[in-house]
Amino acid sequence: MTPQSSFMIVAAVRDGQLKDLRALLASMNNLPGHADPTNELVPFGKFDRLHFARFVIIEARTAQEIRAFGVTPRPWQPTLAFLGDIDGDMQTFFLELIERAESGLKKIFSHCEGFSEENQDLLGWMKANNINASATYVNWIGRTVRQIHEEAALHRSLSTYLQKTADDVGRENVRTLRQKLLSYVEMEKYKGRLTLTPPEPTPPEWKMRNLLHMIGIPLILLLLSPLLLVIALIFALRLRMLERSDPELFIRPSREHLAELTVQEDRDVSNQYSVFGDVKPGVVRLLTFKFVLLVTDYFARHIYNHGFLARIKTIHFARWVFMDNNHRVFFASNYDGSHESYMDDFINKVGWGLNLTFTNGVGYPTTRWIIKQGANREHAFKYTQRRHQIPTEVWYKAYPGLTAVDLARNSRIRQGVEIRQSNDAEIREWLSLI
Repeated sequence: MTPQSSFMIVAAVRDGQLKDLRALLASMNNLPGHADPTNELVPFGKFDRLHFARFVIIEARTAQEIRAFGVTPRPWQPTLAFLGDIDGDMQTFFLELIERAESGLKKIFSHCEGFSEENQDLLGWMKANNINASATYVNWIGRTVRQIHEEAALHRSLSTYLQKTADDVGRENVRTLRQKLLSYVEMEKYKGRLTLTPPEPTPPEWKMRNLLHMIGIPLILLLLSPLLLVIALIFALRLRMLERSDPELFIRPSREHLAELTVQEDRDVSNQYSVFGDVKPGVVRLLTFKFVLLVTDYFARHIYNHGFLARIKTIHFARWVFMDNNHRVFFASNYDGSHESYMDDFINKVGWGLNLTFTNGVGYPTTRWIIKQGANREHAFKYTQRRHQIPTEVWYKAYPGLTAVDLARNSRIRQGVEIRQSNDAEIREWLSLI
């Protein structure tokens, strides 16, 4: 199994360079905000381990909201972020980036502070400017870009052949039909028109780190539980006091802001989402936020790692990243469906989860005991998340037209090819997937 990893390279944009940088990034697109996979600067389509990527200019558009807490907004310089979700390790991917897109990346990063296009060590600079996420989510750990493309090709090929064969064989003759399909797959593989690459061995160092993380986090919490129980009670009471005194910000996003966001959406079955905002002031809020993301990351790595996050099946990748010395947080996700359905999915299915992970952000609707109310106040929540959403300059998806549900179905079809069904009911179920 090849595990997934992520990167996020950030650097402040030089004064006076913002307009030129936006124009340069726009030249990479063939639709508003959507990358041309063959663009000359960073030809994303040439990277066979890259699932998703984006360039986003992070601006503190809602910085003034923290004044409601009696706090002066911190200065923030527009910052370029280049982030992606990949198969394998970051170091190897960075080397591939340099091999295939060095000149383009240097041209882009030359608009950033601390970068010299002429004599900059690009690899060293990218590694130095990479920041790690506090929590990440991968829809299906181990499912590679290559696997996704191969299984999609398998589904298309079998679907076409099944339509031609079913009438001749008869759909009721499921065993004969299955055998014809399996023979067809073997012939297509022999002719080189289909490939089903076996998974790579899981890297031993990743297995060890993952095992230590899976055991270590609960063990540490268990050892600290007597102290944590006392602290938790004090924290809960203090947090409830803060909830009751939090200012309520019921502010509609402007039409101009909404237009800037929606022009990039619904060009594919999937969309991108980038959000940036302030963390509510105070140590209690920050520590609560960090602890919640620690738990979120644990569950995403070890429990919700095969097709769903709680009851949500439409997210491909997501991450939470603290920035500005923990005073601000950035969230990014790649999801299926429209923005409205994405929000409704969360509100209706895991509103408590939204409250847990975002209640410590400035502008979030008031919660009660962290998990109640909040996102259930639908209009206030939707206004807040849209206000804090920022446009993505360039977004790339390696498998357009495919949803997370499609990927799961295609994997089940492949499984049915490689592991034979034992009875007619299982065969019918497999055939229904095609």
